[in-house]
Amino acid sequence: MKAVGLTHYLPVNDPQSLLDLDLPAPPPPTGHDILVRVQAVSVNPVDAKLRGPKPTVEAPPRILGFDAAAVVEAVGPQASAFVPGDEVYYAGDVTRSGSNAQLQLVDERLVGRKPATLDFAESAALPLTTLTAWELLFERMPFQLDGQRHLGSTLLVIGGAGGVGSMAIQLARHAGFSVIATASRPESVAWCKQLGAAHVIDHRQPLAPQLKALGIDQVNAALNLADTDHYWQQLGELLAPQGHVGLIVEPAGELRIGDPYKAKCIGIHWEFMFTRARFRTADMIEQHRILTRAASLIDAGELRTTVTRTLAPINAANLREAHRLVESGRTIGKLALAGWD
Repeated sequence: MKAVGLTHYLPVNDPQSLLDLDLPAPPPPTGHDILVRVQAVSVNPVDAKLRGPKPTVEAPPRILGFDAAAVVEAVGPQASAFVPGDEVYYAGDVTRSGSNAQLQLVDERLVGRKPATLDFAESAALPLTTLTAWELLFERMPFQLDGQRHLGSTLLVIGGAGGVGSMAIQLARHAGFSVIATASRPESVAWCKQLGAAHVIDHRQPLAPQLKALGIDQVNAALNLADTDHYWQQLGELLAPQGHVGLIVEPAGELRIGDPYKAKCIGIHWEFMFTRARFRTADMIEQHRILTRAASLIDAGELRTTVTRTLAPINAANLREAHRLVESGRTIGKLALAGWD
């Protein structure tokens, strides 16, 4: 099978950083695994981070990639959710060989039915960011997706035009929040508004004066999807008593979790989408349920894909370009790659 992988961890502008490979097909699936034929993938910051320079040498080559949309080829003896021919999408498992290959084994408990109204590239853009935003808002934080139960509540999303931010805006709006997103360029401001943000402010400027100009003195909750350290003190001051902050980015240094966080009893919530797969938690099946529910919301027109650019075909040159664009920090939404030579 064709695949794209690495043997050395190199800067993305090095032609050897990602290589076109011809590898043996995976063995038949066992247990809960399904064997899928990958039709499209998308690139996330975690892909670029894992590929980044370090002295390790991989033999055999390492296959990266998480987000994918695919067709089921075969199912293991304990797999019951899918049959060959089903179209699926998933974000995979950080401990296993990745999706940048024509064939991949993946645990069906991490896999959802592909949205019927989207093509493979549009679907591949969604799983990792959808799971991250959904788990953070509705499993780590004490909020509920359905019933517009958070009408009148405000949610601040720092990094609204990124992949996770793009899904968080949509999901929070569906839950009833009034969403204030942050963005710094005209095109990213427009994107956040298209997705349902009520207001967009500039994350390069102090946040409080901009919120005050909108008549907002405090917010009920915040998602810091960009720079945990930089916004820590600002969010502590902006969050309402008994508010909540959601985090996905490892801090560079130590953070003070006392006042104002302690005085206000602010809940601090971490999200790492790979936790369930990495630790084989008893509730791994929740990712199957989330992705399947998200597909239904997409097909109903409640959510939309966040893909903004698709490269074709899936090969080393195009994956290097996608990694380069992600590393630039200026991408809006998600990048996808579709088809094989």
